[in-house]
Amino acid sequence: MRDTTNSLPIQRFRTIWISDTHLGTRGARARELLHFIKHTESQTLYLVGDIVDGWQLKKNWYWPQLHNDIVQKILRKARAGTQVIYIPGNHDEMARAYTGLSFGDIQIKQDHIHKTVDGKKLWVVHGDLFDHVIQHARWLAYLGDKAYTVLLTMNTTFNYVRSLLNLPYWSFSQYLKQKVKLAVSFISSFEKALATETRRRKCDGIVCGHIHKPEMKFVGDILYTNDGDWVESLSALVEHFDGRLEILHWGGQIDELAASTTLKSNKNFDQAIA
Repeated sequence: MRDTTNSLPIQRFRTIWISDTHLGTRGARARELLHFIKHTESQTLYLVGDIVDGWQLKKNWYWPQLHNDIVQKILRKARAGTQVIYIPGNHDEMARAYTGLSFGDIQIKQDHIHKTVDGKKLWVVHGDLFDHVIQHARWLAYLGDKAYTVLLTMNTTFNYVRSLLNLPYWSFSQYLKQKVKLAVSFISSFEKALATETRRRKCDGIVCGHIHKPEMKFVGDILYTNDGDWVESLSALVEHFDGRLEILHWGGQIDELAASTTLKSNKNFDQAIA
């Protein structure tokens, strides 16, 4: 069949945020991510942590050419004039030692305050520093990471069977996050903690990653946004040239354009929220 992916139109945005790509793992949806990077352009690209999974690479080296292609494509974007800001997370925390430096035109920062075109201030941070498990029970975080890897392996087999039946992708781990009361409580606490710190920093909203749950909503008077991940949700947060924010769900088929949904806010921001 003829490859039509290169003929697809480029989607242009003022800003793009992606995180939790987990390159270096078999669970990374690298093919879809490369397709997204090839078919989007922006003035600024934020890499909001867990881009390379150092935890897994230390245990088992896995780095196929496709993962290298993604890194090279991002570097080419930076050389071509895209401002690329890399904010490391817990899985790629080794990069935090280089905070304040630039490599290949990519700026490495602990966090950053982004100003939208209409003047709103968004605090950009990975979010792991507000995860009490990461901070106070690191062994439990490693155990949870291992369990998550097992779930992804189960998902792969399960969804292969679903694809044979022409059924859409279904995430077991996302289902558990939504149904297990403890997980729901953790996510709610995580969102509130970040919103509180955002308010203290006198920002209007926050953009984070870490928990692999794309979201856009108000927590009190603070706009909370999570750009999701590229393991399951295949999502990114974007800022349009009018300042409107939107979560893109790129979908599982790389030969189709992204399907996106914009939900309008009835709050103070003239932006899209979910």
